[in-house]
Amino acid sequence: MVKAVYPGSFDPVTLGHLDIIRRAAKVVDGLVIGILVNSAKKPLFTLEERVQLLEEVTKEFPNVTVKMFDGMAVEFARENDAHLIIRGLRAVTDFETEMQIAQTNHSIDPGIDTMFFTTSLEYAFLSSTIVKEVAYYGADISKFVPAAVLKAFEQKAKTNDAENQADKSLMD
Repeated sequence: MVKAVYPGSFDPVTLGHLDIIRRAAKVVDGLVIGILVNSAKKPLFTLEERVQLLEEVTKEFPNVTVKMFDGMAVEFARENDAHLIIRGLRAVTDFETEMQIAQTNHSIDPGIDTMFFTTSLEYAFLSSTIVKEVAYYGADISKFVPAAVLKAFEQKAKTNDAENQADKSLMD
């Protein structure tokens, strides 16, 4: 059985991520999506929200599971009995960094390899950071994220508006 992990922050999961998940799920028996706990970043969505969103958008793939992890991807792979780490490449600029990470992981554990998927052309420009930036300015992100993520953004905006109104009334 070939098992792989696909680590990332997925804040939020985009159609580009989903493209990689769909394609990777076809070539492995089991795919564990690992949502990285990164204390250095302040995410838009909580870990629990990201897990819920990823479970929602991957429910059509019976061989995909979603878990949180803290630490190195190679350790996460070991913990999940995976011998492959899946990574997506959007552009040539991603390759150099991803190659260094893959080589480092392989030197830590020679039994774990990295499999790269080039992002489909329609998503080559897309990143979670770009989605958040576009959403921040109120532009339509429906062609960048799955419907469940769009709905979560809309809910987040409503919550933030309500919190901002409450903050304003406290200042009055």
